[in-house]
Amino acid sequence: MTTSVSEQDIARANAIKEEANVLFANKKYDEAVEKYTEAIEVNPNVAAFYANRAFAHTKLEAYGAAILDGDKAVEVDPKYAKGYYRRGVGKYALARYKEAAKDFRIVLKFAPNDKDAKLKLDDCDKTVARMAFEKAIASNEVVKKVSDSIDTQSIIVEDTYDGVRIDDGKVTKEFVDDMIERFIGQKKIHRRYAYEIILQARKYFSEQASLVDVEIPKEHKLTICGDVHGQFYDFNNIFKLNGRPSENHAYLFNGDFVDRGSFSLEIILTLFAYKLLYPTGMYLTRGNHETDDMNKVYGFEDEVKAKFSETMFKMFSETFATLPLAHLVQKKIFVVHGGLSSRDDVTLEEIRNIDRITKGQPGQGGLMSELLWADPQFLPGRSPSARGVGQKFGPDVTENFCKMNDIDMIIRSHEVKQQGYQVEHNGRCVTIFSAPNYCDSVGNKGAYINVTPETEKGYKLDYVQFEAVEHPKTQPYSNKFRGGF
Repeated sequence: MTTSVSEQDIARANAIKEEANVLFANKKYDEAVEKYTEAIEVNPNVAAFYANRAFAHTKLEAYGAAILDGDKAVEVDPKYAKGYYRRGVGKYALARYKEAAKDFRIVLKFAPNDKDAKLKLDDCDKTVARMAFEKAIASNEVVKKVSDSIDTQSIIVEDTYDGVRIDDGKVTKEFVDDMIERFIGQKKIHRRYAYEIILQARKYFSEQASLVDVEIPKEHKLTICGDVHGQFYDFNNIFKLNGRPSENHAYLFNGDFVDRGSFSLEIILTLFAYKLLYPTGMYLTRGNHETDDMNKVYGFEDEVKAKFSETMFKMFSETFATLPLAHLVQKKIFVVHGGLSSRDDVTLEEIRNIDRITKGQPGQGGLMSELLWADPQFLPGRSPSARGVGQKFGPDVTENFCKMNDIDMIIRSHEVKQQGYQVEHNGRCVTIFSAPNYCDSVGNKGAYINVTPETEKGYKLDYVQFEAVEHPKTQPYSNKFRGGF
């Protein structure tokens, strides 16, 4: 059913759409969404307007909103292939492979030569088949962890290896310093040492609760960082600007270490190595990208396979499942990657006791998933998330959670912020994001928070912003959204 629209409004809507296209081309995706919305309000009868807005939503990782726009596009024009494609991409990004495959099949019905839709359909079909096979195996026998079958002692380090070595499995400062320099020069460490680091990290995290307490001793400092997303050279710049981890300077990286950027492997190995070197000098929170679904779509799986092997990726997957879900700093600051739950009665003790390791993957519902995916909103209450997973929570939700658990505030990450950070909810909710010029395109600053135990309150927060640095230009491993319509 179409709405009656005058020729004057048709022309006005098309002009607004062109303005939106210019904003999109300039990577101003939020503003583009607003302009496409304006065009739709003037003329709701054009499928392309919805498909274009869906594309902008995809760039903003608002996949739920992209799916809804795809629905609207094909409702307006059931033969509009691009509408099915945009909807399929949204479902694909959320690992809804069976549903995505249906849309890509329709795309190929209308556009049989579209190579990208064909590639995505093949990938969906293969993934669905693999998941069914793995489920069948799991139902018939106990699946042995890859990490339990690796014997690092049997892996020979050749005499030609020119890096610092790990003796007796113990990571040293000399080794970590050398490893970082190797990574800066785009060299790898020996696979034996990579395996040893991952295995030891898995063992360490497996023994921790899902909520970890962090106390900052007098004259010490804790630095809280947000998403770094495979941007190793920006990640290393944080250490240049703010000092490397040490016994009296701890870091807390709040999830999304991997995916998107081309140097995720270098970041996660550095973080794990520092955790082994300084157990109270490095804390890591699991993010929504430390999961199998995201790693498949956004590059980490392909990166690890290209640089080392599929076996190593499986070891990372098993280790990510052991990462804590949150931290409590100075008994007053709740640090979590995403945000708060859809329930009002969640306590810190409930979070502390989540059986994250048995569950493994967080899925797309429940408390564990919400901690990784939720976002704050300006309005009170809760609402569905444009991401398609998790929900949004308002200032009243934050206030209730803080009062009930006798804490001051939450610090979370998960969202790009143009200034690197944002303070919301009457100062009770802070977002910190540490990947400047995200994906080499957004132009945002990065930021981190230095926390010191200097005041009567028990802590002092200092926000530090920084710009992106030059890095080698390499082909990203996350090519799943390239090409096509």
